[in-house]
Amino acid sequence: MQEIVCFFCANTKNNPEMSLEEKINADIKTAMLSKDRATLESLRAIKSAILLEKTSKAGGELNEAAETAMLQRLIKQRREAADIYQSQNRDDLRDAELQQVAVIERYLPEQLPAEEVEKALRQIIEQTGATGMKDMGRVMGMATKQFAGKADNKTVSEMVKKMLS
Repeated sequence: MQEIVCFFCANTKNNPEMSLEEKINADIKTAMLSKDRATLESLRAIKSAILLEKTSKAGGELNEAAETAMLQRLIKQRREAADIYQSQNRDDLRDAELQQVAVIERYLPEQLPAEEVEKALRQIIEQTGATGMKDMGRVMGMATKQFAGKADNKTVSEMVKKMLS
């Protein structure tokens, strides 16, 4: 029985036919069986966010872009909480938040390496004719659309600032 559970869990990430909600539900079962509290807590948070998104939208189903945006929002919330805990010298709580970030990141699409992001940003800057910081909004608008889910917006923003200054 244990082999079946592990096999199933290994296939949830690489199975493109499964929706995010189905993957999360399958991984919740696996985390329960393995008694992994931290992972289980993170997966339940994702499931809760999915249910909230589905009930707030009229259509009910989430597309891949909405799922990615939701996961990025969850990661951002946890990173901000980890920063607050760090400033309050609460390393135990910070570590728990960062552990949740690691679990949530498993469900995001593969992130682009910094070199590819930089190369694409140079092309965007060239296309828009951006010369200084006043053009950052136009560059970020195009970059956000191009990198949707594939790169962290905070990192992209820092790179654009560096390139335009």
